[in-house]
Amino acid sequence: MSPSKTAVVLGVGPGLGMSIAHRFGREGHAVALVSRTTTRHPGYVAELGAAGVRAEAFAADARDRAALLSTVDTIVERFGGVDVLYYGPGAADLDTPPTPITDIGSADVRAAMDRVYPAVDVVERLLPGMVGRGSGSLLFAGGLSAVLPMPPLGALALAAAALRNYALTLHAALADQGVYAGSLTIGGLVERGDIHRAALADPAAFGPAVDHTLDPDDLAEVAWRLHTDRDRAEEVVSAFA
Repeated sequence: MSPSKTAVVLGVGPGLGMSIAHRFGREGHAVALVSRTTTRHPGYVAELGAAGVRAEAFAADARDRAALLSTVDTIVERFGGVDVLYYGPGAADLDTPPTPITDIGSADVRAAMDRVYPAVDVVERLLPGMVGRGSGSLLFAGGLSAVLPMPPLGALALAAAALRNYALTLHAALADQGVYAGSLTIGGLVERGDIHRAALADPAAFGPAVDHTLDPDDLAEVAWRLHTDRDRAEEVVSAFA
């Protein structure tokens, strides 16, 4: 029997994205995986298939609006709709360290906000269908700098705060329309993820953060509970005291 619900994991990676896919897939959701790193897609699909999850992978760069929305339209057509959107593209460019807050200019902020604009675009595309059905969930993952000042992250902190505020404001706006929106705020390196792997390869570059890690399966469980409980707009999970 075909799954009755579909979850889109936008920005899927080997850490949290795949844990989200497994968690929702285990509950009977078909999963649409979206990322720009197509070389990983066959492995992701095979891994989920071995776990009994129907999954398909789609290539799109979240910063390419036309390509992203075309991919979303393809997913809607292929699966007959979208019930859950998990939005979690990576915020950090591993090749370029962030500029501290005291040294940024408006160009840095505009570049960092390129992670937020796609979230708005995809929600704009999917929300009418969810509201029309009176059901659905919009889940957004962001960093701890959205709620705790982290000057070294510079413009990335501003973008994280904007994404969090967008999620919380959507939550308030949709409370009586059957659609849930919420933010998963993460403090720590997510194990198995690309940033965690980079930290293990060069611990000196990441400093004390190397020792503050979170299990992506635990985070995926939190995301699932946000989706099912629907009684709070945010969950903050931090490995820092």
